[in-house]
Amino acid sequence: MARADLLYELIKYGLNNDNLNFRKVAETICAEERAKQHGILASKIEEILKTPYRPVTRDISGPHIRNGNGEQSLFIEKIPLRKLEQLLLPKPVLDSCRDVIEEQTRADLLRTYGLEPRNKILLVGPPGNGKTSLAEALAEALMLPFLTVKYESIVGAYLGETAARLGKLFDYAKTRQCVLFFDEFETLGKERGDTHETGEIKRVVSSLLLQIDALPSYVIVIAATNHDALLDRAAWRRFQLRLSLPKPSRRELEMWFAQFEKHTGFDFGLEPSTLAKKFLGKSYAEAEEFALAVYRKYILRIPEGNAKTITQTELNLYFSGIQGNRDKNQGEEGDE
Repeated sequence: MARADLLYELIKYGLNNDNLNFRKVAETICAEERAKQHGILASKIEEILKTPYRPVTRDISGPHIRNGNGEQSLFIEKIPLRKLEQLLLPKPVLDSCRDVIEEQTRADLLRTYGLEPRNKILLVGPPGNGKTSLAEALAEALMLPFLTVKYESIVGAYLGETAARLGKLFDYAKTRQCVLFFDEFETLGKERGDTHETGEIKRVVSSLLLQIDALPSYVIVIAATNHDALLDRAAWRRFQLRLSLPKPSRRELEMWFAQFEKHTGFDFGLEPSTLAKKFLGKSYAEAEEFALAVYRKYILRIPEGNAKTITQTELNLYFSGIQGNRDKNQGEEGDE
């Protein structure tokens, strides 16, 4: 007999027409049945999984709040694809994420002891170092939909409008298991003691914190910020986990370039350690931007392209462009 949690997940994803996660759970059940020596059942499940499926027609006009009242879209929903093992994370961060995943997947056990799994995570660090990717990877590991809040739809021009929309967003999130992601959290969670902020902003922050407090533990809320100093002090206390994602070290950059080569089957023509030395102090996003630029150019020049020459040329262009921008900015500051 398949585990109760897997049967639950199978039914849930089937009713939601979430084919990707439905297949993942079905494949897990198949593997478990085969491990139990239930070969006939495992073979039957495997045969069904090989059958082409007919996609269900869905409304793809936008990720609206689906409560029948026609509210405007307040979030972007996606099926998470990025995996935790694909990310280069500090060990304390990775260990904490694995703890959260175990707590959520074994929530029933915790509840028998009067405990709830942790579900509120704050990610802090400079831009481009994996905060959004980590949030998506957690959603993927938990097999949950990934909802990214759209501030342009949340923030209103009239008194009380923003708080009301936040209320609708959280009311919807409570109706399903999901990961609710607030990027640039300081947009809503600003320090209420700031004398330059209006009373309306302070009311929005108070409403936001109350809504976060009231979330059930099956809704995982993840907030990310590049400017933690701007956050309201009470916001910090709402999050059970506060994880820092700093810029990568030289060793981590070397590992990233090596992983890129392994994943794409492409050789830069320079050692990953050499590239890591060049990009020390840069973010993962900057390293990825450079790597993709080289890879694109190489593909377009096949079969004449020389990977090492292209890599070296792109390095010269990349760093001369950065220096040019710095010189320009310094010149403008001098004019002032």
